[in-house]
Parts: sequence; structure tokens; C-alpha cells
Amino acid sequence: MDTQGRADLCFPQLFNTSCKKPTTPLSQVLLFHILMPSMSLLTVTLNLLVIIAVSHFRQLHSPTNILLVSLAVADFLTGLLFMPGEILRNTECWFLGQLTCSLYNYVSYIIASASVGNMVLISVDRYVAICDPLHYPTRITKRRVKLCVCLCWLCSVFYSYVILIDDLSQPGKHNSCFGECIIFVE
Repeated sequence: MDTQGRADLCFPQLFNTSCKKPTTPLSQVLLFHILMPSMSLLTVTLNLLVIIAVSHFRQLHSPTNILLVSLAVADFLTGLLFMPGEILRNTECWFLGQLTCSLYNYVSYIIASASVGNMVLISVDRYVAICDPLHYPTRITKRRVKLCVCLCWLCSVFYSYVILIDDLSQPGKHNSCFGECIIFVE
């Protein structure tokens, strides 16, 4: 009976300082191990196609498409980094260490906030195109769009930096046990 109890721990060699492995129903495990990797692969593939298409064809280098490429990059990174990390976090013990946990959360916040920022920029672009179509070419230029995209990504990095500094100053402050990866924002 003792060996069965230790087999359910994330790190049995640590005895009392270790967490129990997440216990999830079989249906949820199957969902996470079949559906999520498929969605991740689809996300990576389709966004990579958008990035390649717009980058390769010169006639697609318009201000709107620059915004779409920035969003595609954010979504590509979501499928490549965020989705597999969430599969690991929700179905297994976090065995990559506290520093990797902090960096994973940092990158996840950057990607998510950049994605939202890009959607806002696309909305503004479409608003100007619909409401003021005669002045659109003079107001929305490639140079301005590139500047806005850079500012969007920089703001995402600085926003996430505050969270990273807090997490790195007191690593594991909010973790209830070794082998857990959570982020707590006060």
C-alpha cells in the first residue's frame, strides 16, 4: 500500500515535499492528448502558411497584411509553445523546474497580450478603412503600421516583465508543492 501511495507522487524520492500527480478522468486525458496536439499542429501549420504567403509575395505587403502577419506570428507561437506547455501542465507534473515555469508563464503572457494587441490594431485598421476610406492610404501607412506592431510587441514584453520579476524575486512563493507550475498575480 505504501508503494502505491508513493507511485502517485510527482517525485516519489522526495516523499513529503512532493505533490500527487494530477488525477483527471480518462475522457479529459484523452481530450488533452488527442485534441490539443491536433489543434496545436493545425495552429502552427496554418499560421506558418500565412506567414510564408505574405512574406513571399511582394503584392501582399500591405499595411493590413503586416498586421495579419504579426497576429499570425503570435498565433504560431501559441501553437508552438503555449499549447504543448498547457498539455504538460494540466496532465503531468511539471518536471522542468521553477525557472522554466517562470519563463513559460512570461512567454505565455507576452504571446497572449501581443495577440490581443494585434487584434486591436486590426480593428482600428478596419475602422479607418470603413469610416474614412478616402484618407485611409495617408493615415494607415506601412511605416506607421510597422511602428504600431513593434510598439504592441514591446508593450507586451514590458507588461509581462513585471510579472516575471515578481515571480523570480520569490520563486515558488505561490506553489503549494514541488512539481507544480502556477502563476499568481496580485
